[in-house]
Amino acid sequence: MGLQLVGAGLGRTGTLSLKQATEELVGGPCYHMLEVFGHPDHVGMWHAAIRGEPVDWDIIFDRYAAAVDWPAAPFWRELSEAYPDAPVVLSTRDSEGWWRSADRTILEVFRGVARESDPWHAMVTDMFRLRFCDDVLDRDAAFAAYEAHNDEVRAAIPSDRLVEWRPGDGWRPLCDALGVPVPAHDFPHVNTTEEFRANLGVDAPPPGS
Repeated sequence: MGLQLVGAGLGRTGTLSLKQATEELVGGPCYHMLEVFGHPDHVGMWHAAIRGEPVDWDIIFDRYAAAVDWPAAPFWRELSEAYPDAPVVLSTRDSEGWWRSADRTILEVFRGVARESDPWHAMVTDMFRLRFCDDVLDRDAAFAAYEAHNDEVRAAIPSDRLVEWRPGDGWRPLCDALGVPVPAHDFPHVNTTEEFRANLGVDAPPPGS
């Protein structure tokens, strides 16, 4: 199929909402970290890519029309080259809001998984360490890496191909980039910090999450 959209935005920037919206706009499935859970055979391929080994992207993205979120986002450069006709969507939010959300959701899960011999945990550990920053659990290091990641995408992708998008922007920027009509219904907004924590069994999210 080949990717019709490459997501460069990191997790907790509205990527699950973006996944759902993109699937509607391109008429095909969008790859997201949730897909890795459903395809355990992909864990080894992603780990190989993270270590810098050659990977056939068409195998990973077979039958997928787009990719957003971890673990694809750190490979925005490689994917933008492999799929040169696909717009690159950099989903963002303010840096402090990103850290607060990430710290109380995906990083909380990461802290709680102690099985370092588990292939998924090993892959994610190296993904953060080799493709993001040395210590993702350190606020200052992660904060700086998040901003550096976004700045690098902005500097590398031509303005006529790059779509900077925040969840509040809704359909229009995506539709314009893909050349499709804007749906008449509301843009999906899912997987808030509160929803994520509720799924973890955390009854009361911290204030300001």
